[in-house]
Amino acid sequence: MKINFGERLKELRTERNIGQVELSKAISVSKGIISLWENGLREPTLSSLIALAEFFNVTLDELVGRNNY
Repeated sequence: MKINFGERLKELRTERNIGQVELSKAISVSKGIISLWENGLREPTLSSLIALAEFFNVTLDELVGRNNY
C-alpha cells in the first residue's frame, strides 16, 4: 500500500510522540506549515525535506514513502 507524503510525515511524527509544534521548532518552520503538509495542502521545499529526513533519521525515499520502511 502506497501512502502519500502527508500521511507518512504524520506517521513518523506520531510514532515518535512528537507534536506539530515541537517538529516545527526543530526544523524552523511554522506549526501551520506542518499541518498543511500533513493534510496535503502544501508540499515542502527540498531543504525542508532534507531537514525532516535528518530529524527523523530516515532517507528521503523513506520520508516520502517510496520504499518499504
